[in-house]
Amino acid sequence: MTTRSPTLAHRAAARPLAGFDRRDADWYIDKLVAAVVFVCGISAILFVLGIFFFVTKEGIGFIFTKLDFREFFLTPYWSPSDAEDPEYGILALIAGTASVTGLAMLVAVPFSLGAAIFIAEFASGKTREALKVLVELLAAIPSVVWGFIGLVIMNPLLIKWFDIPVGLCVLNAGIILGLMAAPIMTSIAEDALKAVPDRYREAAEAMGATRWQVVYKVVLPAAKNGLLGGVLLGVGRGFGETMAVLMATGHAVNIPDSLFDSVRALTATIAAELGEAVVGGEHYQVLFTIGIFLFLITFIINLSADLIVRGIRKG
Repeated sequence: MTTRSPTLAHRAAARPLAGFDRRDADWYIDKLVAAVVFVCGISAILFVLGIFFFVTKEGIGFIFTKLDFREFFLTPYWSPSDAEDPEYGILALIAGTASVTGLAMLVAVPFSLGAAIFIAEFASGKTREALKVLVELLAAIPSVVWGFIGLVIMNPLLIKWFDIPVGLCVLNAGIILGLMAAPIMTSIAEDALKAVPDRYREAAEAMGATRWQVVYKVVLPAAKNGLLGGVLLGVGRGFGETMAVLMATGHAVNIPDSLFDSVRALTATIAAELGEAVVGGEHYQVLFTIGIFLFLITFIINLSADLIVRGIRKG
């Protein structure tokens, strides 16, 4: 009868325990990682709710005590610094924001969709990768740099080309804002185009369609939800932009009659006047009321984009 050495016996007895310890450690690590991911995910929601709560808390006093909806939304007179008779009409500010954002979309949509179609359907290899990197680099440029471009480069060019006294206008801000929104829209549009199954393209080519016919009649209709969602997200980006709009519009309270008129945006008004408003005062609360209005508008735009990307259609 052979006897096992104590060393071998100890090793044999230790194997199940060691295996149990590894499984137990893996279980704890898995739970820890799941908890960290959950906290990171829920923190984004908590931050948004916290920001909305703070903005609402600062502006709710004006909304329930002194806000006249007719004057606030339907009059263009903005003079909060008048001690005797302050006026808080944001119609001109809304018109300035809408005009700049609308022109920006006219600039951004053709460029972004064209770039996305070329990258997703026509470019290949190193060309595609290089273009994608360039698009990402454009998206990483800070808004204040775009504002400097509008102020230092676009301003004198518009004065020279169109013989106008001031180049800080709707046209200047629309071009700058369109270039800012184009990279984000290009990335989203490219993802939407790449999500179209290859069998759609192969079936169209098998029927004798040219490459452009495949894109125009097959790929674009199949990706229209994602493309429209990207456009709406670009609108949200343009509507909420601050620094570039502040530097390129001329910052004049005015309902524009042409592309060469100076205007003032809602976001730029908050950025320019919040530092000089008395904390807790009426002017201070009005600026936060504008912030609540902007928050609701951008929330509606982003929600609409998300629903469209998910393929939810009315009717």
